[in-house]
Amino acid sequence: MTIAFVDAATAPREKGAYALLILLDAPLLVRAGRNAAILPPGRYIYCGSAKGPGGLAARLARHMRREKRARWHVDQLTRAGKTPAAWAVPGGDECALNAELSALPMPLEGFGSSDCPRCESHLRLWPEGAALPSAWENARKGRD
Repeated sequence: MTIAFVDAATAPREKGAYALLILLDAPLLVRAGRNAAILPPGRYIYCGSAKGPGGLAARLARHMRREKRARWHVDQLTRAGKTPAAWAVPGGDECALNAELSALPMPLEGFGSSDCPRCESHLRLWPEGAALPSAWENARKGRD
């Protein structure tokens, strides 16, 4: 698996999976079906897929814009927070990315995974001091 830490301008046009970094500066009430939670300020990672035209570049550009019509659960966070970058995996699987983050807390069950039979949630909280998988850290540090 090749993972890259990208922004909207450097994301590949291939189809694949991504883990979007979202920074919340203030508490935010979010809903996922019948479930709701107030997310505290902090760093969140949302795992998703990009299978449409334009691939990862198009999907990440949409997520990284604040102004957009709400379509997916994650739009609640991307419209309120900052989305500076994402880990992109051409040809990757969002559930595999999510599984790699299983040590991180899951703040809301059903978030972004209502159509996923394997995952309880595709949203993770990334607390200060919590380590990411080494390939993820290497990709992030290579971009800084």
